[in-house]
Amino acid sequence: MSDDARQAAERYRLDRQLRDAGLEPEPAEHEGPARGSTAAERAAFVETSIQQAIRRGEFDNLPGAGKPLPDLGGSHDPDWWIRRKIETEQLTGLGPPALTLRVEHAEMAERLDAIAHETEVREAVEDFNRRVIEARRQLQGGPPVVTPTVDVDAEVTAWIERRRARLEAAAVAAPTRRRRWFRRG
Repeated sequence: MSDDARQAAERYRLDRQLRDAGLEPEPAEHEGPARGSTAAERAAFVETSIQQAIRRGEFDNLPGAGKPLPDLGGSHDPDWWIRRKIETEQLTGLGPPALTLRVEHAEMAERLDAIAHETEVREAVEDFNRRVIEARRQLQGGPPVVTPTVDVDAEVTAWIERRRARLEAAAVAAPTRRRRWFRRG
């Protein structure tokens, strides 16, 4: 019998209607171990239910069947779930500052190459350095911030060099065509 009072009341009404109509109500199915049962009785009920489900084939063709569980045997990481979510959803800008700053540092050249003006590059590098220093001051837990600050002048110089190389490669790749001042026609 169920522990839900609403189900018990509905079952009582149904049994009463059946008796009033002259029919014999069906005996209630035993859905699980009784409320005052022992742990051994509950374990036996659970084991029997599992074995019946196996015989019915309810565990056949489950996704991931026969495949090893991912990330077993590694070191314990209390933030494993958030790291996995960030990786699977390919989220950016989320997570502890130590991780986001490491990723941003690794992708700094690509991010700076997308900027068109030297002053904006300088501001972006200074902003990055400010955020690294601020993250080092915070004691919010999580992994330590080991991302180094970046030399602003060196990054601007490297950005200018990369930009010059891109422009020269583009000039070599696409030779200029001279336009004729007259048209044949």
